Amino acid sequence: MTGAAGLIGAEACRQFSNAGFQIVGIDNDLRAHFFGPGSSTTPQMQGLKEEISDLVHHPIDIRDRDNVDAVFSEYSSDISVVIHTAGQPSHDWAASDPFTDFNVNAGGTLNLLEATRSRCPEACFLFTSTNKVYGDCPNSLPLVEEETRWELESSHPYFEHGIDESMPIDQTTHSLFGCSKAAADLLVQEYGRYFGMKTAVFRGGCLTGPGHSGAQLHGFLSYLTKCAVQKIPYRIFGYQGKQVRDNIHAYDFVRMLLCCASDPVQGGVFNAGGGRFSHCSILEAIGIIESLRGEQMEFAFEETPRRGDHQWYLSDTRRFSERYPEWSMTRNLQSILEELIQAHEAAIRT
Repeated sequence: MTGAAGLIGAEACRQFSNAGFQIVGIDNDLRAHFFGPGSSTTPQMQGLKEEISDLVHHPIDIRDRDNVDAVFSEYSSDISVVIHTAGQPSHDWAASDPFTDFNVNAGGTLNLLEATRSRCPEACFLFTSTNKVYGDCPNSLPLVEEETRWELESSHPYFEHGIDESMPIDQTTHSLFGCSKAAADLLVQEYGRYFGMKTAVFRGGCLTGPGHSGAQLHGFLSYLTKCAVQKIPYRIFGYQGKQVRDNIHAYDFVRMLLCCASDPVQGGVFNAGGGRFSHCSILEAIGIIESLRGEQMEFAFEETPRRGDHQWYLSDTRRFSERYPEWSMTRNLQSILEELIQAHEAAIRT
């Protein structure tokens, strides 16, 4: 489990442990370097060790090929599932240090794939990719401006279910983060197709949950609710705050991983987000939070949007649901925001 103390990694540790797996976690808290000490995953790892008694933690860097191979060599063919959630997650941060971004996201993924191929080739390799691999291609869709959101024209094939996996990933502005994740995404697919390995990529929308250490450059709903609770002014970048996001709770995302681990595919590609079930614009999210808390938030607009940012994005998850009909989403936007608010309020009290 790489990125074992992060949002998805920690939830995956819990769910896979409950399913009977022993967890070997890799996490060196690089998130604190990306976003500052307030985003450190160290407390999460300490909590996981208390919660999962047989969890083994290796604080190594996935860029370190020798150390990665040493861990895989130690467990070898006993490894049945590799869940890769570690990475540099912000397309804004990537521009400040492209080498680190690419070496972590693409190079680190290559190290893990090679270690899997040489040490445990029968293992299932599951990768947390991102919808940013599509770049700003979704912004070419025909959108209509409404009072609180941009919305897709109702006659468009994507209107009802969202964007599917056939959307092109080239000849579009990705941000450097989108490029490094696209490289990793393609590597995971290729190791499945070329070497016949059991691999799948999950192109996540906005992944969220109370275990998220949200920061301004990453973690939309987590950081938004943190600002509301701590009375921090929130900055909206471009599109009048009407840009639409779909949101999937870490619990539901990891349930996708569990389904795939139990019945693997080779070179699978799945969009993974809230779709029409759990989506909102920034303005709509602010409105719900203000209603839940009974007070207004302070926020301001920046005219320029983030490079490569999506104006409207909803994930079509039907490819996954058709392959794994036992899976469905359980946490909608309202319940997600309630849980996030409760978590941030509890953090203040303690």
